[in-house]
Amino acid sequence: MRASRLLCASLVVTSVLCAPSVAVAQENAQSVQAQIDQLKRDFETLKQQYGDRLTALEARLAALPAAAPATPEPTPAAAAPAQPATAAVPSGAEGAGGPSGQLPVYGAGIAGSKVFNPDIAVIGDFLGAAGRDASRPDPFGLGDHPSPLQMHESEAAFQAVVDPYARADFFISFGEEGVELEEGYATFTSLPGGLLTKVGKMRSAFGKVNTLHNHVLPWADRPVVTNNLVGGEDGISDAGFSVARLIPNPWIFLEATGQVFRGDSGPDENPLFRTSRRGDLSYVGHVRAYHDITEDSNIDLGASYARGHNTAGIVDGADLGRFTTGLFGLDATFRWRPLQRSIYHSFVGRTEWIWSHRDQFDGLQKAMGFYVSGDYQFARRWFAGARYDRSDRAADAALVDTGQSVILTYWPSEFSQVRGQYRRTVYGDAPIANELLFQFQFSIGAHGAHPF
Repeated sequence: MRASRLLCASLVVTSVLCAPSVAVAQENAQSVQAQIDQLKRDFETLKQQYGDRLTALEARLAALPAAAPATPEPTPAAAAPAQPATAAVPSGAEGAGGPSGQLPVYGAGIAGSKVFNPDIAVIGDFLGAAGRDASRPDPFGLGDHPSPLQMHESEAAFQAVVDPYARADFFISFGEEGVELEEGYATFTSLPGGLLTKVGKMRSAFGKVNTLHNHVLPWADRPVVTNNLVGGEDGISDAGFSVARLIPNPWIFLEATGQVFRGDSGPDENPLFRTSRRGDLSYVGHVRAYHDITEDSNIDLGASYARGHNTAGIVDGADLGRFTTGLFGLDATFRWRPLQRSIYHSFVGRTEWIWSHRDQFDGLQKAMGFYVSGDYQFARRWFAGARYDRSDRAADAALVDTGQSVILTYWPSEFSQVRGQYRRTVYGDAPIANELLFQFQFSIGAHGAHPF
């Protein structure tokens, strides 16, 4: 009886407590439904307004007279912006997670503008001389016309890569007396056997000075031994081919070069080699060794040989004597440039010794000559140097010429230089000459580096 009373009391209390919650839930549901109904009414109102406005606009458009619109005045078309160069997506890449369509080629404007144009440069070489030299009216050549001031040479260089396996270099010299091809050759770098091959007209690899263009020389002139025994400024320079190969070894850099030329070298006034038959070729061989002594210094050694037909046996245009000239040479170059002060101080010492064996009607002439020079950089743009020369004459070894020079060079920049040189020459058959030489050089364009 007592249990029945407790159960009834619990039911009464539970109903009293739950009644307010049920009432609140019903009120919330009615409120949400009311908001939804209001949004529906608002949407219908906006839809009706939009439809009314669209109907009004269509009615106004239909009421307009059916007349063709006036043609607007033409205006200058704006320049279309340049479209970037594109390249096709490689086969197999499209649709595999990579890009699709055309790909942009960055830098194509610059690269494309010169892709078929070589690097071009022009170097001017102005020379002057004061003083007297009774045996040489032209202080820088073998001509008989006095030329104390001369635009000695303007060298135009054209250099470019032909393909991944070759490059081409052309050097055209414009002088006061005409134009000539100083050098023009192609270099093939990937032939079998590790051979570096050049084909064309080139300076031979005999010694050091013979390989250098005028604007690379550390002096305003060339050494006496070069003028007497190796053909002067023109030197051994001819059409032919050259083959060079590195000789692997664990001690030094070693390179051997063999060259075959047509057989014509030297100036017309005093030729070194001349050919009168198709088989009168000239030959040059050179071995070069290079070694770093320290981090600041290195030494470069070379041995050379050249042989060709000379003009001693030519009589009335016929080569009766069939005489030849053989040249032997040794060269050494020492360089010092401290790493910490490399732009302010440096030193280069050079020497070259040459022996000439020249056949001629009066017998074999054995001549010898050499030069020794040193150039010291004592400031960032200033260089001072000295050179001593001694050489026999190729055609008459009894005549000996000697010379001494002191040089001062100023480099305003890497594109120009000013040089002064005092030169004293003691000739074997002429009075002593004392001269003051000066030189101005300037360069424009991208001129490639010369052999080290």
